[in-house]
Formats: sequence, structure tokens, C-alpha cells
Amino acid sequence: MKGQCIKRLSLQKLLIPLFIIVIVIFSIFFYLNHRYDNARIEKSALKLNTYIKVTLYGTKDESLIDDVFALCDYYENLLSKTIETSDISRFNHRTDDEITVSNETATLIKLGLSYADQTNGAFNIAIGKLTDLWNFTADEPKVPEDSLIKGTLSHIDQHALTIDGNTLHSTDTQLEVDLGAIAKGFIADQMKQFLLERGVTSGTINLGGNVLCIGSKPDHSPFQIGIQKPFSEQGEVLLAVEATDSSVVTSGTYERYFIENEKLYHHILDSKTGYPFDNGLASVTILSKKSVDGDALSTSCFALGLEEGMKLIDSMEDTYAIFVTEEEEIYYSQGLQDAYTIILP
Repeated sequence: MKGQCIKRLSLQKLLIPLFIIVIVIFSIFFYLNHRYDNARIEKSALKLNTYIKVTLYGTKDESLIDDVFALCDYYENLLSKTIETSDISRFNHRTDDEITVSNETATLIKLGLSYADQTNGAFNIAIGKLTDLWNFTADEPKVPEDSLIKGTLSHIDQHALTIDGNTLHSTDTQLEVDLGAIAKGFIADQMKQFLLERGVTSGTINLGGNVLCIGSKPDHSPFQIGIQKPFSEQGEVLLAVEATDSSVVTSGTYERYFIENEKLYHHILDSKTGYPFDNGLASVTILSKKSVDGDALSTSCFALGLEEGMKLIDSMEDTYAIFVTEEEEIYYSQGLQDAYTIILP
């Protein structure tokens, strides 16, 4: 009996420190895991003619977010039509029929022309002369004279624009390129790829209406991306979408507009008439894997209208749309509610 008692005491002496060690290990693991889950950095700024914001989870490395903002600047300096030294500005103010552009600019031009073909011209990157004329970014924008609008229509033909390797050429000396309907999506994709290569697994890139999700939240739940109620003064949400590793891009009449003589004029321009589209739509949201696709398609589907735009999206794989009319009626493309969770207020 005495020997058994001694053995039990010895076993207890052995188990107690072991138990303490296990508790300490689990405490350290919990602390590190909890600290990782709660690590978060974010940065916002005015870039790309809009308010942008990047949020990263699972890291406190400020250099990551600084570097990705520097990458955004790099692409803006290539693709902006208002920066004098950009590829696009150099082309628009060319003295010859063609100029040499960077690999990145050439890639995006080719994508833009590809979307023009897919949408039968509804998507148009040769619309620069018309967007200049309307100048929605002016302090006091106004409707241009009808004669001036009609005068630009012969100079926004995408068939006059070609890209061969890195050589951008136009047979129309007055044609100007505007990548505003596709550049933000392209830049968002480049920013995401950069962050993935740096080990980021959770975050969001918001480039003013273009939201790109990196993975999911730290707790593995999806991000909730709100879609604005058109013309809501308080930024009220019409609905929200649960998204993981996806792009959510919205083009809407409420994003940039002015009112003249009690009529609203928005920034999504019709290449055929030279005036803003008047088709009963208030916004189009595209859900896709790549933001560049969502950017181009949101504008294209708005241009095509509800019926034709819906047909286009329904013909594509892993790409979905939400159409909102001026009366705030909501239409979903086929399969969207199976692929994504929609949250209504």
C-alpha cells in the first residue's frame, strides 16, 4: 500500500508540471492566433479621381499597404488621361499617328478593344473626346452645345484604333482614348496580385465603387459588400452581397451627375447619341473573379440596357449581375442567388 501511495504521489508530481506546460502552450497559441485575427491595417486616400481604401487583416506590416498604394500611383501615372506624362495623355496629344506605350498600357488597351467586340461596341475606350466635352469633373459642369456633341461623334470610332505589340495607332488624328471605364478594375487586380505574392490572405481593396476581396474575413466568414441605394443622401444601402475572393463593381447614374433645367445628366455616355444613356437603369453591379471584368461589364451592361445586358451576363460563366432601375426595382442574373448570398435590409 505504501509503495502504491508513493507511485501515485510521484505520478501527480509529474502530471502537475505537464498540465501547466500544456496550459501555457495553449495560452500562447490562443494569444498568437487571437493577435493574428485582430491584426488589421488600413489606409485611405484620394486617388484615381475617387476615394480609395485598402484594408488588410492578419498583418501589421505598414510597408505592405504603403507599397500597394505606390503601385496604384504607378498605374495611375501610366493610364490617366489627365496626367501629362501618362501613356494615354501622350497618345491623346500625339503629333504622329502612333506612339509606343508600356506593356501594362498595351495589355489594357487590348482588353478594352476585346470588350468592345464582345459588346458590339457598347463598351468604348475611344470615347475620350466626348468625355472631355462633357467634363463631369468640372466645378460647375454643364450640357455642351448640341453641335459640339454631334461634332465629336465621328471621332469616337474604336475601329480607328489599333494596338500592335506596344504600338498604339489611330487612323483618326482627333481620336482620344479614355480608360476610365476599365482602369480601376485593372489596377485593383494588380494590387491584389501584389498583396497575394507578399503573403496577404485576407483584405479588401476599395477603389470607389470597385471592391475586390482578398480571401475572406479572418474568421473565414465572407465579406459583406453593400450596394448603394441610388441617390441616397446618407449613402443608404439598398442590399448587400456576401463575397469571398470576389470582385463587386457597380456603375450607377448617381456616381457622377449634375442637374440642368430640372433634368439629370449622368456620366455614362452613349457613343451613338453623345448624350447620357436614358434607359431606365440607375445602376448595374457585376460580381466576378477579376475586377477588370466587373469594371468593363458594369459599364457595358448599363449601355446595353436591362434586357440585352442580362442576356450578355447570362451567357458568361462565373459572372453575375444585379440591375437596379430608376424605380429601385432589382433584377438578378441567372444563378446569382445560388452563387452568392444576398442580404436585404
